Amino acid sequence: MSDTPNITVVAGPPGIGKTTWISQFLSAAGLGYLYPGAGAEAVDRLRIGYRFPQVSVIEEEAALALLSDLPESGRVYIELGFHIDLAMLPLNGLPCRRVAVVPPNLAESEWHSWADEVIIGNNIETPQAGRLPSLWRAPLTGQVFDPPSLDELLIELTGGAYGQVIRLKGIFELPDGQAFYVDFAEGIPGLEYTELKLPRWLEGRPSRLSSLEVVGYDLQQTMIKETLLLTCLSDEILAQYQRQYQEHYGLEGLSETKGAVA
Repeated sequence: MSDTPNITVVAGPPGIGKTTWISQFLSAAGLGYLYPGAGAEAVDRLRIGYRFPQVSVIEEEAALALLSDLPESGRVYIELGFHIDLAMLPLNGLPCRRVAVVPPNLAESEWHSWADEVIIGNNIETPQAGRLPSLWRAPLTGQVFDPPSLDELLIELTGGAYGQVIRLKGIFELPDGQAFYVDFAEGIPGLEYTELKLPRWLEGRPSRLSSLEVVGYDLQQTMIKETLLLTCLSDEILAQYQRQYQEHYGLEGLSETKGAVA
């Protein structure tokens, strides 16, 4: 190992911009990314994999062994969810650089005392003291959404119709074959939509992974799930849309989309 740690661990409150901060360092090949405790369908994990195909998204089961024997040329960025207990990390015994991303109005916190370096992130409200928000995740793989209905739901959801949402992020498939990343953080106006640079999927239901994550208080999870399903397209309507878009893009009989990123 070199004197400079090859492992950078990044922590902070939800919506602060941890993934955005990490992303600025992921343009080179030979890098790794790990999001422990989040599962294969964690939105940030999927987003990094889709946006930076040259980066190795590390499976959690193999992480400790890989990190313990990391070659000198290797670099790994580890993103910690807000719910992770910083004092109980299995990685605490490894040499690493600890970076806390915090809002500008927060002068002292567990992140400050844990970190080697503090970075100022988004100007958001921090979670209520002594009351950890809940995290709700919905796997969406195979679902394709009606854009106006989805947009209406997301506006209602972030507006407080189903509980106080402090963070929302998701990857959604649309009938034109495109996939979008949607981002919301309380304190930052509006919803941000970013197209993922993936092949258009215009034959059947997409098998590449997608999901939704909502963080907040008093979330009406059942109502969110039921309303979300109402915005999904049926097989018949999806097939109609895909025929139209195949003709529009001159892709009738397209088969290459079946090899899209999964």
